Parts: sequence; C-alpha cells; structure tokens
Amino acid sequence: MTAELAVVFPAVALVLGLALGAVQVVAVQVRVTDAAAAAARVLSRGDGAGRAAALVGQAVPGAVVAAERSGDLVCARVVADAGSGPMLSALTVSARSCALDGGR
Repeated sequence: MTAELAVVFPAVALVLGLALGAVQVVAVQVRVTDAAAAAARVLSRGDGAGRAAALVGQAVPGAVVAAERSGDLVCARVVADAGSGPMLSALTVSARSCALDGGR
C-alpha cells in the first residue's frame, strides 16, 4: 500500500458515506411525499384522520400526520425522521399535499 492510497482512502470512505446518507434521505423524502398525497386523498373522501394516520404509518413508520382545511381544500402534512444513525437522526423531512374536499 502506498502512502498516497493511505491518505486518500479515508476521504473516499467519507464521501461514500455521505453519498449513501444522501440517498437514504431522498428515499425517505419520496416516501413522505407519497404518504402526504395519500393522506390528503383519504381525508378529502371524508375518511377520518385515524385512517389517514394509519395509512401514513404503514408507508413511513414513525411519521406524524396533521390535517388542515383551507377553503375547498383539505391538506395533509407529514413529518418524519430522515433515518437512523448519528448524522441522519438529527434531520427531519416533511411534505404537504392538498386535495379538493369532496367529502362534505
């Protein structure tokens, strides 16, 4: 092993770790966005908030959903931890989605 390789290896490992962490955060963000859209649709059909929370919980374990109405729209906001581990546990991701309120 050369000295150059010994110096570069930790930097390569760090960049690889950061890239894998970023991919995990993006994957959670996609799941949270899909869960928010599904929750907004469920709420717009007139189903209860419990049904929306159960749906979100299946898609993103540990996520929290909040519902709000604004005029003809019903919106769902989903917040979840970005992942586990020392660096990702401090991050949260969220998404908000609205649907036309057809349940009234």
